[in-house]
Amino acid sequence: MTGPETVDRVLISAAVVLVVVAGALLLFRISRGPSMLDRAIALDVFAAVMIAGLGAKSAFARDAFYFPIMLVLAFLGFTGSVGIARFIAVRDKPLPRRKSAGMEGRK
Repeated sequence: MTGPETVDRVLISAAVVLVVVAGALLLFRISRGPSMLDRAIALDVFAAVMIAGLGAKSAFARDAFYFPIMLVLAFLGFTGSVGIARFIAVRDKPLPRRKSAGMEGRK
């Protein structure tokens, strides 16, 4: 193996280690998130980490087989995030403000 190939392998291996660490931290956030919104965001980021992991595997194997799978995962992650955001926006709709009795005559 030449020098640049060795550097490539070392950097890709480091990227895989970072992706695994990020995945473990995200699983912790998903299980212990203080709110449902935190868990939803962690699931969205987990989809991005899965895409990064597949990209690192593709780079390591020098094979483009996983690119369509990465595209589908990106689409599903985006649609899931939009769906969750719409659900939370409807659920957390602010109540209409009521005018107080003392403020009616003022302008």
